[in-house]
Amino acid sequence: MTETSTASTAQTPDPGPEFQRKVLTVLALGQILGGLGTGATLALGALLVTEVSGSSAASGLAATMNTLGAAILAIPLARLAQRRGRRISLTTGALVAIAGAAVIVAAAALNVFPLLLAGMGLLGSGMALNLQSRFAATDVAPARTRARDLSLIVWSTTVGSVVGPNLFGPSETLGRVLGLPQFTGGFVIALCAQVLGAIVYFIGLRPDPLKVALSHGESVASTPSPAGGFTLLRTVPAARRAVLVVALSHAVMVGLMSMTPVHLTTHGATLSVVGLTISLHVAGMYALSPVFGWLADNLGRAATVLVGQALFAVALVLTWLGADHQGLVLAALILLGLGWSASTVSGSTMVTESVATHDRPGLQGTSDLTMNLCGAAGGALAGPILALVGFSGLGLMALVLVAITTVTAMRSLRSGSDTPNPAEA
Repeated sequence: MTETSTASTAQTPDPGPEFQRKVLTVLALGQILGGLGTGATLALGALLVTEVSGSSAASGLAATMNTLGAAILAIPLARLAQRRGRRISLTTGALVAIAGAAVIVAAAALNVFPLLLAGMGLLGSGMALNLQSRFAATDVAPARTRARDLSLIVWSTTVGSVVGPNLFGPSETLGRVLGLPQFTGGFVIALCAQVLGAIVYFIGLRPDPLKVALSHGESVASTPSPAGGFTLLRTVPAARRAVLVVALSHAVMVGLMSMTPVHLTTHGATLSVVGLTISLHVAGMYALSPVFGWLADNLGRAATVLVGQALFAVALVLTWLGADHQGLVLAALILLGLGWSASTVSGSTMVTESVATHDRPGLQGTSDLTMNLCGAAGGALAGPILALVGFSGLGLMALVLVAITTVTAMRSLRSGSDTPNPAEA
């Protein structure tokens, strides 16, 4: 099998800038609404799990179930996109997230812990559809701006990430007005935001961008059955490298970021310092993503991955040398966010461009599944590693993953799969 699947030489259409602008507007609005819901429930999930279970030791299960739900739902949503298009897939993802928020509120009212965890898993659909949205931005994007268009959807997450956590107070007021249990008001906000998101996707994505891409690039009637994502990983080296870049970069980010609050608080940092550090880290992840999208379009996809890994390396060296200095840890977390942004934007574009149009949703779903599982593994393993070798040792061990990703990106450069197919360009 060649570097890209055999049908990838078919040209992805450019139906016109007006249509692509409409698609980006709809996706960005849906992403903002989804981000508001996620941001509003980010801290509340852990608090609600503690409240219902009666144990603070269980608080981490909220994020775990959310991530696991996103991973499990990634492939079903991708298969739905292959069969019915992005409009139905994204709308369905929002509907599942709505069900999750409703189950969480009911579980809190009934004080049923297993039901609460099930609701947290269903709410992970919101994360899964947000990840799929960035790929939907590339369906009809011309090759020359594909990474930039993807990065604009990643950037729109910034709005929800910044505004959502500030809804904590109003959400509690809303919950009291509705007579709901403590810490559930944010999930009502998430439910309403996802309802609006479902309406935006269902009405706005007409015509469906993935169907437009297929109808212009390859005849739907003559298109062979799309290959499964794992089959593509086995048979297409470029796809395998692209998914590995995204997954390992996410594992590095989650592993170090998840342990930073623990490390800072045990070394005397105030909650304000911890909050500022995480806020600036999140800003680094999303705020400059259009810059890295532009770099990926002009410098090259794999070359921009190397920029991201260089930022990772500097961040990890800072954690090694300055683990006891709050200022250096803050600088490291900002660079960690920037490295994730560069690697994820360019790596996700590589995932899209490594296979034919009709194979893309399947590979994209597999990429999201792998990304979430690696992130969950990174977060789970980071705790024991921190206990064994400390924060500086955690940074050094993460450099191993950076080295593997760097070698993978360099192989993409040498193979010539750093740039889009000539037929597309």
